[in-house]
Amino acid sequence: MTTSGLTIVIKLGTSSIVDEKSHEPILSILTLIVETVAKLRKDGHRVVLVSSGAVGVGLRRMDVDKRPTYLPRIQALAAVGQCRLMSLWDNLFSHLRVPVAQILLTRNDIADNTQYVNAQNTFEQLFDMGVVPIVNENDTLAVSEIKFGDNDTLSAITAAAVKADYLFLMTDVDCLYTTNPRNDPNAKPIEVVSDISTLEADVSSAGSSLGTGGMSTKISAAKLGTSAGVTTIITKSSKPGNVHEIVSYLQQTQDSTIAGDIPLPPLHTRFLPSDTPIHSRTFWLLHGLTPHGTIYIDHGAYNALLNKASLLPAGVVAVEGHFGQQDAVRLVVVERPSSDALDGDFAHHAQEPKEVGRAIVNYGSIEIAHIKGHRSNQIAALLGYADSDYVALRDNISFHPEDRHSHPATPITPALEEWKS
Repeated sequence: MTTSGLTIVIKLGTSSIVDEKSHEPILSILTLIVETVAKLRKDGHRVVLVSSGAVGVGLRRMDVDKRPTYLPRIQALAAVGQCRLMSLWDNLFSHLRVPVAQILLTRNDIADNTQYVNAQNTFEQLFDMGVVPIVNENDTLAVSEIKFGDNDTLSAITAAAVKADYLFLMTDVDCLYTTNPRNDPNAKPIEVVSDISTLEADVSSAGSSLGTGGMSTKISAAKLGTSAGVTTIITKSSKPGNVHEIVSYLQQTQDSTIAGDIPLPPLHTRFLPSDTPIHSRTFWLLHGLTPHGTIYIDHGAYNALLNKASLLPAGVVAVEGHFGQQDAVRLVVVERPSSDALDGDFAHHAQEPKEVGRAIVNYGSIEIAHIKGHRSNQIAALLGYADSDYVALRDNISFHPEDRHSHPATPITPALEEWKS
């Protein structure tokens, strides 16, 4: 079947490609994955693999019985295993004359927008050259502060970076169920999720002893993927051919020129993309950067930001954490405390503090603590200098998807009169 080219990201967990007990690579599954990728490419699609398994393969290579808990030991095993894993992928793909490339990432690699764009350009060049990128987290170097946490999250960020049409999260069940099918024979499959925020399902399934993920991390990845406009699909990892069948089915159902009954695809859960996907830079601000602190803003400031204004110091209620100029921070909306309330004490407020987005700030935490609640024309007097009238520029502020739409107007308090000007 001739199809228009799509970009497809396939995420494979450690338990999908490495035996949990023997730590041997599961060659039958790996071979099927390679064949599936080759079929997708023959149909004109671009494919990215996000492959776990470095630590698992390292355990086998070094004859270690179980995953250690000592981080340097894990990273050393990852270094051994990553070499073996890529050699294995390269050997299998070479039988079908498909070139592959290794891409190792940490959050630091995309924390700078220039590097993020460079990564996008590298992917694009690899696609143009007919190469299959194989992505993994750089476990050899990553520490907790710069880790993605799991390859489900990494695959969603990769899918957003390459502007993928589909993200496949391969797991040990056919799809998402209303309850755990291992324990409940009445569990019902959830085949299509149009609004992930209303999802009701049992996501208690944990990851394997080798892996770091579980069903909950796949739901989190689906939230990231769909917010970036990527259709995200959960399907069974032991049947990699499902990916090709599902893609073919979805394309046929969207092609009005194809008549007759179309055979149903293998069981899977499909998360539909957001109607208003967030753009590349917005996604980078929200998910590519690690926040170093929190800025609490009031509702007047929040409404102004929703209306495309930049963040003035008058709207800042409090600061938490230690961060510098041009660092990323969380934006949290709170009720402005009364004059007799302790600074930063929000427990007594009627509404719980709510994180609504992220920002890159023009001043550090110490400076913002001095200028919060004041007018911009007072910054120079308070700090002895004024690099900017704004705590953060609107172009450097991104809201979470559910907070990007208009909210009911909140009355502007006298202390926030500056927002009117």
